[in-house]
Amino acid sequence: MKKTSNTLPLCLLTILLLSQICSGIKWLALSHTPTSLHINQTQHCKLLPGLVSSQAQLCRSNLELMQTIIAAAREVKKTCQKTFADMRWNCSSIDIPSDSSKYRPDLDRGTRESAFVYALSAAAISHTIAQACTSGDLRLCSCGPIPGEIPEPGYRWGGCADNLHYGLVMGSKFSDAPMKMKKAGSHANKLMHLHNSEVGRQALRDALVMKCKCHGVSGSCSIRTCWRGLQDLKDIAIDLKTKYLSATKVVHRPMGTRKQLVPKDIDIRPVRENELVYLQSSPDFCAKNDKLGSVGTQDRQCNKTSIGSDSCDMMCCGRGYNPYTEKLVERCHCKYHWCCYVTCKKCERIVERYVCK
Repeated sequence: MKKTSNTLPLCLLTILLLSQICSGIKWLALSHTPTSLHINQTQHCKLLPGLVSSQAQLCRSNLELMQTIIAAAREVKKTCQKTFADMRWNCSSIDIPSDSSKYRPDLDRGTRESAFVYALSAAAISHTIAQACTSGDLRLCSCGPIPGEIPEPGYRWGGCADNLHYGLVMGSKFSDAPMKMKKAGSHANKLMHLHNSEVGRQALRDALVMKCKCHGVSGSCSIRTCWRGLQDLKDIAIDLKTKYLSATKVVHRPMGTRKQLVPKDIDIRPVRENELVYLQSSPDFCAKNDKLGSVGTQDRQCNKTSIGSDSCDMMCCGRGYNPYTEKLVERCHCKYHWCCYVTCKKCERIVERYVCK
């Protein structure tokens, strides 16, 4: 009998395992899903990148939910990059290729950057689902409940509240699924990711505020109809960025009968529920280093007049910068005509920009 090699099956098995191990935010690869793809058949779940088996099962049993989750993945990418546009680490690594078997290194090493991304991802998916309930995009949920407390005089409960409860339940079920697998990487990383995801959801709970609409003769606002609605995701991201800047480095050590994450330098107290935590220190992100996940700051635009993180001195890490000019075409000399249109001229101006050497 001819002996056959088992090399190929072993390679295929390795690729399969890599795609399943510690894929906590690999679902963000859904941001690459073509807008033309509408998830309305169970076989479509096989076409979606980055899902572990339990997430694929959730897809098959909640097809209409997947379009919302895809929208959340796109929102995470856009919001993260915008929130960190003024810093050396600008969230470029969140753009996970759909065919990648693992994260970029800066999101795989348990750094404060991965802490932020996990927190934002957990907040975003629940945020998007909660608002999809309100807008009627999901048939399985509707408006959030009317608050039990009696409103102040001149206020009344009404409108359609964001369904935060449903968003949190379904969002955590999907985003936490990879960390609850047996082969989900080290126990320390798993605890870190689950903790930071919950910090993101807590930031979302704190972002549920009262929104009102005025009623009354001639806009007098004698009565206000109010509901509970979520703040924009960009505002939640700014809150999480503050937590990122003050994140606590932790270690995984025995506490009682089991190992837990405790602050490295102040382990006399437990980790707080509202603080982001990380296990590994980050590089300075000044120079390109593929092993650490740093793309460097060469050719990044900087602000010559700033004294913050986007300043040319900070952004360029002391290497200096190069100026260049750019021509902007803008609307100007706009004039309102009765009734009812505006005409404008086009004006050109030259602005000076600066990029890091």
